[in-house]
Amino acid sequence: MGSVKRKILKDFVKASIFAVMVGLFLCAPVTLVASENNESQKEFDARKVIVDHVLDAYDWHLFDIGDKEFSIPLPVILIYEGRFYIFSSARFDHGYASYKGFRIADDGARKGRAIRVLEDGVTPDPNASFIFDFSITKNVVAVFAASIILCLIFISVGKRYRNADPDHIPKGLPAFMEPLIFFVRDQIALLAIDREHYHKFMPYLLTVFFFILLNNLLGLVPFFPGGANVTGNISVTFVLAMFTFVTTHWFANKGYWQHMFNMPGVPMFLKLPIPILPVLEIVGAFIKPFTLMIRLFANITAGHMVILSLTSLIFVLGSVSIFLGYVISPITVLFLIFLNFLKILVAFLQAYIFTLFSAFFFGMAVPKEHH
Repeated sequence: MGSVKRKILKDFVKASIFAVMVGLFLCAPVTLVASENNESQKEFDARKVIVDHVLDAYDWHLFDIGDKEFSIPLPVILIYEGRFYIFSSARFDHGYASYKGFRIADDGARKGRAIRVLEDGVTPDPNASFIFDFSITKNVVAVFAASIILCLIFISVGKRYRNADPDHIPKGLPAFMEPLIFFVRDQIALLAIDREHYHKFMPYLLTVFFFILLNNLLGLVPFFPGGANVTGNISVTFVLAMFTFVTTHWFANKGYWQHMFNMPGVPMFLKLPIPILPVLEIVGAFIKPFTLMIRLFANITAGHMVILSLTSLIFVLGSVSIFLGYVISPITVLFLIFLNFLKILVAFLQAYIFTLFSAFFFGMAVPKEHH
């Protein structure tokens, strides 16, 4: 019994050391940026740092050395008044220059997006037409990267299962993926959808669960291809919610539509002459994906902003007093280690919640006859 306790204690110490090392690794960019900021004696704009990280971008910022920024330029694709404009985001010179009559907005509703400017290259054109923006932005590249990683993972796991003995014990990557796949099937799909229909929704549920999970985790990685705020972008969460909405109504059976427009067992005065219940049901059908969209967007964005706000505290106090900056730095780093591990939990939790509610909507779309 004593040897077992010693082994447990030893494993706990190892896990604690590993956790601290991972936390320091995640917070390393904070320390580097802090030292660079103190050396350059520049005024730190916390609001700009936080907003720039949360918003999408036309380039992928890597790091700064002194006053020099290193980033990966991405293709800008615009359609304005029937003409295509395709060029590198390096033409914008980090947002401070204009090119072919376009520049990146510094503020306003289109902050961080391309706008049309006058001949001076600075003033926004008040009479500009709508700009169709199909650029390959930072979030788009991150989505492509996550999709490729997911394809490689599942193709590799699938090949190992096809070539292995049916009674084999999975090892390596399959051993990690198998419990997650069974979790989605047993604790999400079968919990919300009956056994007769759950299998046709499994591909979507698995895809959306691992896509959200991987992008949440990559958002915590401080270097390329991580660091993008994909699931904290409301456009991405809107598309995911629309996928759930379309899938729900595409596979909906007769019972679902009957409950929406002509609910059985409800008095006629609630149906005619003013169809109160059908109107509420139709409104509810659109509110459900809206809540999915807002919940995922708000939770992921809030997590990024809290971490960046704590990081900014070092620079804000450091600008008041170098001593205060050095005093608050280790405390902030400890909090950041804790928050980064909390964000890992949130990454799994938000993927689970989005997938679970999607499964519940699918289950309501295919009710049994006696229901």
